[in-house]
Amino acid sequence: MAVMLVFSGAIGVHAKVFASQNAALAEAFPDATRIDRNTRIVRKTDLAKISAISKDAKPPRIIVLHTGWRGDVLLGYAHIDVHTVRTKPEALMVVLTPQGAVRSVRMLAFHEPLDFLPTERWYQQFLGKTRGDRLRVGGDIHGVVGATLSARAAADGVRRMLAYWEVLLKPAEVGEQAP
Repeated sequence: MAVMLVFSGAIGVHAKVFASQNAALAEAFPDATRIDRNTRIVRKTDLAKISAISKDAKPPRIIVLHTGWRGDVLLGYAHIDVHTVRTKPEALMVVLTPQGAVRSVRMLAFHEPLDFLPTERWYQQFLGKTRGDRLRVGGDIHGVVGATLSARAAADGVRRMLAYWEVLLKPAEVGEQAP
């Protein structure tokens, strides 16, 4: 059951938690027999690569990545990207296939006014995207009228996760098969 908190503020309703981390991970990997949590301190050389791929000048040095398993079968990877949109945080979970394609993007918590939150349907345009996609709002990702900063923050979070996959998670055999 998802935990939901709603506070009333000067500009409409905001500060909503849509799902807990555990509930979101269970939904992301419903067939998992285990979900591993791995906290990493990213080396400077890897941080530079992540920055170049994600177009993020200052990616976090400490990240938490989750790996879903069914027995010995890898189901995919997940990361909960917490970042500030305007002045308040949001938590966005990005789930990748073992091959590094976006399987799902889900908002877990949004503390800005809910009027600035893109629709669930908008997040679906990330499905199937990979490191090779630009993921630029107004380019291959449609913008959202009245939620431009939220849309950009989401695209940034997805690009960061794809960069993590490319630099930290990608198995050698996937790299050898890639064109």
